[in-house]
This record gives sequence, C-alpha cells and structure tokens, in this order.
Amino acid sequence: MTDKAMMRVLGGGRVDPPPVWIMRQAGRYLPEYWELRGRAKDFLDFCYTPALAVEAVMQPLRRFDLDAAILFSDILVIPDALGRKVWFVQGEGPRLEPLLDEAAWSFGDPEGVTGHLAPVYETVERLRATLPQKTTLIGFAGGPWTVATYMIQGRGGDKDRCRRAAYERPADVDALLAVVAEATARHLAAQVAAGADCLQIFESWSESLPEPLFERVILKPTAAVMARLRALGVTAPVIGFPRGAGALIGRYARETGVTALGVDIQTPAAFARKEAPAGMALQGNLDPQLLIAGGAALETGARQVLEAFGGGPHIFNLGHGITPQTPPENVAKLVEIIRRPGES
Repeated sequence: MTDKAMMRVLGGGRVDPPPVWIMRQAGRYLPEYWELRGRAKDFLDFCYTPALAVEAVMQPLRRFDLDAAILFSDILVIPDALGRKVWFVQGEGPRLEPLLDEAAWSFGDPEGVTGHLAPVYETVERLRATLPQKTTLIGFAGGPWTVATYMIQGRGGDKDRCRRAAYERPADVDALLAVVAEATARHLAAQVAAGADCLQIFESWSESLPEPLFERVILKPTAAVMARLRALGVTAPVIGFPRGAGALIGRYARETGVTALGVDIQTPAAFARKEAPAGMALQGNLDPQLLIAGGAALETGARQVLEAFGGGPHIFNLGHGITPQTPPENVAKLVEIIRRPGES
C-alpha cells in the first residue's frame, strides 16, 4: 500500500482526516512568490524556467502541511505549443490572437507539443527528485473547451462569442477541440512519464452550456483525452474538475472516464456523491472566500465540508482556486482544522 494519503483516496480508500491540497496553492497570496516572479522576464518564461517553477511549487509546502504538490505551469502552454501567440497583461490576465478574427483557423501539429514543452517535464523531474516520498505530485492541463475558448476569443471573460461560434462554425470548433484534446493527452502523458503521480483536468468553463452543447464540447473531448491517455499506456488516476457543470456533473463523472471528481463551491457534496459512480473519490469544496474571512466562519465552513463529504473517499480542497487576497495564516489555520477536526 502506498504511503501517499492522496493516492490511497484516489484508489477508492477512505483516509481520516482526509488529505488536503489547495488549487493555486503556489502563487499570488504568498509574498515570497512575488520576489520569485520578478526574476522572470514574463509569466511564460516563469513557467518554462524549471528552477523558478520548482521553487514556486516548494514555497507553500515549506509553510503548510499539505499532502500534495501541483506542477507550477499554466493551461495556456498548450496553445503556445500549438504555435498560437500567448502573452499576459499585468492585472488583466492572458491574451491570445483570437481565432475568431481569422477566416481560416490554423494551429500547429499536436505531435510537436511535447518537444516545445520539454522544460515543463524537466520541472516535473526535478520535483519528483525533491519532494518527500509521502507527497503526491499532481500534473495538470486545462480541459479542451476551456483552452479552446481562450484560443477562439483571445481572452477570458464572457464566453457568449465562443458558444455562438460552436453553432456558427461547428466544423472549425470541433476540429479545434480534437487538436486540443490530442495535444492535452500527449502533454499529460509526458508529465506522468516525468514523475507525476496523478493528474487533474481543469475544465474551468463548464458553466452556462445547454446539455447538447455540454455533450459536444465537454463530454466528448474529455472522453477523447482520457481514451488517448489510456491508449498511451498512462494508468495514473485523473481528477476531472468541471467547474459550473451543475446538474450535468454526474454525466461528466460517469461518461468521461475520469477517476475522481472535483466539486465546485455551489455543488452539494450529497448531490455529487449521488450522481458520481459508487466509490468515486470526490475533491472539494470549501468556498475560497472563507479563507479570506478566517476566524469562526472559516472553522465552521471547514467542518461543514468535512462532515458533508464524510461518507466516502474525499480529498479536501477548495471549490475554486485560492485568491491573492488570502492571508497565509488562514491557510495554516485551515490545515490545522483538517488535521484535528475534533478540536477548536
């Protein structure tokens, strides 16, 4: 049996207290992160410099008793590897050259992504050699629809134009999703080959999709990623996080082939447990705002999550990523509450 608590849960076991990690745990809420960030010429350079990326991963582990480390990278390395220009605007977020501005959509061959992303896999290798044996190493990628929407509209924000494009340019959108799915599977497989124990697919923009479109742009491409991963010989467990899927979360859990299900802040644990296959590990789902609030609100919220997910395999996490305004001492308090759930 593995000594990694998170891997035991991903295998269907129940661990008490549950293992804990925090989405975006390496990053902007830590003052030491900003000093590190200043050493890179831009954010992609940060992601592609293994020494800096490894240090970003290690910073929260030095502060907090977490069960897992997650690779420091970005979901938009995939379009970058496919030859689409990607850059980051301080205070505003990522930008790409939007496909919607082009009559004919063009992007590189997914066979070339792993060569372009070799520095990412070097980061994984260095982490594997650095992390304590008990610490699970998580690799990740964005879900195909989430990545494709950035490529289609060139930025985050409202996705109405992307949804409309799926109806107006169905052949283009479906071809893009197929390319992104293949590139994503290759990228994830390379992370496992480099030493990742498990993987997470961040389908951050699953919300506001009617069921037929959800089938087409979420379920089908994610199932393609999973099928391709398994065909490539990857047996590592995969956590799927379809944020905002709502009533369709059960279809995602049952039909995509993911091993475990990430639960967002608005989805009740009981609903997720009922909709997911029996024995599937669930991950989540504390409101990140409670980490800012701290105090009695944080303690109550954390205990409510522990109780709500107590009936089966559970990985404690947030229901969305940690925010920059979070005081680090509140993260320490959260971990203390989880480790000693019966105490104040």
